Amino acid sequence: MAEKKQSIKAVTFDLWETLLFERDGLSVRRSMVRSENLAEAFNSFGFTVSFEHVALALNEVISELVKVWDTNKDVTHNDQLKLIVKHVLKGSVPFRKEWINELSAAYVSPIFEVPPHLNPDTRKVLEWLREQKKKVGIICNTGLTPSFALRQFLEHEGAAEYFDVMVFSDEVCVRKPDERIFLVASHGFRVNPSEIVHVGDNLKSDVWGAKNAGFRAIHLSCVEGRDKVAEADPTSLVSLSRSLGTLKKEQIIPDKTITSLATATKAINELETNSS
Repeated sequence: MAEKKQSIKAVTFDLWETLLFERDGLSVRRSMVRSENLAEAFNSFGFTVSFEHVALALNEVISELVKVWDTNKDVTHNDQLKLIVKHVLKGSVPFRKEWINELSAAYVSPIFEVPPHLNPDTRKVLEWLREQKKKVGIICNTGLTPSFALRQFLEHEGAAEYFDVMVFSDEVCVRKPDERIFLVASHGFRVNPSEIVHVGDNLKSDVWGAKNAGFRAIHLSCVEGRDKVAEADPTSLVSLSRSLGTLKKEQIIPDKTITSLATATKAINELETNSS
């Protein structure tokens, strides 16, 4: 039988541990930087708080955020700042608008002080997609680092120019694997979900979510670029994000599995060519 071409008009990517790589221990270091810088900010407002006090408050904030994230909803950056004030000051002083800029700078500082690095294959794959006239996007669940800081980081790395659409959960208040965040990208491209392939490292968020939205999905199964220290801590956000919840691994079936981002180009070509 002749081969039938199934058009792929757009490709979306997860960000963390797909296009951006980590090193062991970076998550812990970022938490320390965030606590130190927030403590300095509160002290500049006239409060006396220690690094340890802020670190404990941050853990309480994360516990609140995780409860929201588990419902596939998200919390805006400003609302996260309000939670910080609530827990650091134990509700004794209301949030003040004049604190926003300094608190925000302290809260987002870790990504610039302890930065991740681009997956070495990122630019090569994005260049190939540009040559193939494919639309390119990001679909990313944000954590404590807000979307505007991630956009700034990608611009600094010279990678932002490759993307036609960037969808971040804190902007749309919906998180993967909810199909709605994928459909935001689809609408942004003006491309049918069946003509989009999503590439990501997380089985539940990226593969399960993309497939339920009508996308095809490529699973990046790779140990390189992951923070193994954070993954070993069951309470860390990295570890929690990899939980399958009530799903079983055998329920999640990617269209392709790759072990390096470089081979995404081959997998996309194979998905476009469907033997019939």
